[in-house]
Amino acid sequence: MNPSRIIISRTDSIGDVVLTLPLCNWLRNSFPDAELIYLGRNYTKEVVKSFSLIDQFISWDDIQKIPSSEQIIRFRSLKADTIIHVFPNKDIANLAKRVKIPQRIGTSHRLFHLLTCNHRIDFSRKNSDLHEAQLNFELLRPLGVKVIPTLDDINASISPIEIENNNLSEEFQELLNTNKKIVLLHPKSQGSAREWPIEKYFSLATELVQIGYTVIFTGTDSEGKQFREKIPNHQNIHDSTGKLTLNQLLYLISKSYALVACSTGPLHLAGVSQIKTIGLFSNTRPIHPGRWRPIGNCVFTLVYDENCKACKKGKKCKCIEEISTERVLNLVISD
Repeated sequence: MNPSRIIISRTDSIGDVVLTLPLCNWLRNSFPDAELIYLGRNYTKEVVKSFSLIDQFISWDDIQKIPSSEQIIRFRSLKADTIIHVFPNKDIANLAKRVKIPQRIGTSHRLFHLLTCNHRIDFSRKNSDLHEAQLNFELLRPLGVKVIPTLDDINASISPIEIENNNLSEEFQELLNTNKKIVLLHPKSQGSAREWPIEKYFSLATELVQIGYTVIFTGTDSEGKQFREKIPNHQNIHDSTGKLTLNQLLYLISKSYALVACSTGPLHLAGVSQIKTIGLFSNTRPIHPGRWRPIGNCVFTLVYDENCKACKKGKKCKCIEEISTERVLNLVISD
């Protein structure tokens, strides 16, 4: 049957949400009359809302707060005929079965899906050579996908996310009104990735402003506390850590020239904003760029050594710290 109300369930981080966009795009194109309902976490809501092809956002955080009997009523009221468990969650899988959603699709690599899903797809993320966005398409096989698209095909299908001006402070709005190219540096990852040394971000910032760029450091307030006092003192180097809402960060990214970061949410936001996106990666599986590079048409990734023996053996290697400032700088300024 052709689905008419589809729940896309992905209750993890911002980067993962962004990499679910191609799946949503395929659903919209394949079932143009269907309503797409995104089930996610509150802190990713503004990201999902920037995807114009999503009709409705449902907060799993809010549903979890209510009694189980009310959860059933809330879920049933969605009148969904299909749910795709992109990120497996036992409670959501049980709830979808209890309200008898007709098509319940999930990976066969979760034991609880044996009892809760009627379409269990056999594929492995950890050991695959495919990109995360490609792997999501495995879950669309019951809905008609026969061939997993290439990453080039996925990038070609992505439209820039739609961001409205969200009342940036006068300080940052004035920076956008100048003719200087803005480069965003996002040094931290809240522990989600191997990180490039903060001192190299400082060196990169200093070199960029010397050749006419404006640099803005981004991050949460807690991340900023780890480095903001050491940011080089220069009139064209600015600190936005802890000063921006997610909406404002999205808008700032969309209006900037480039962003440099390790494998973290803002890197993926930059990719789908179609600005120059430079990702610094470890080549260790499963966190290597082949699996987690941002999607988008202006994306570059750097590893220190593609043949690093420690990375190839899956060891906890720190070779990302050896990527030179010069390599990153050359990518930023290249046409």
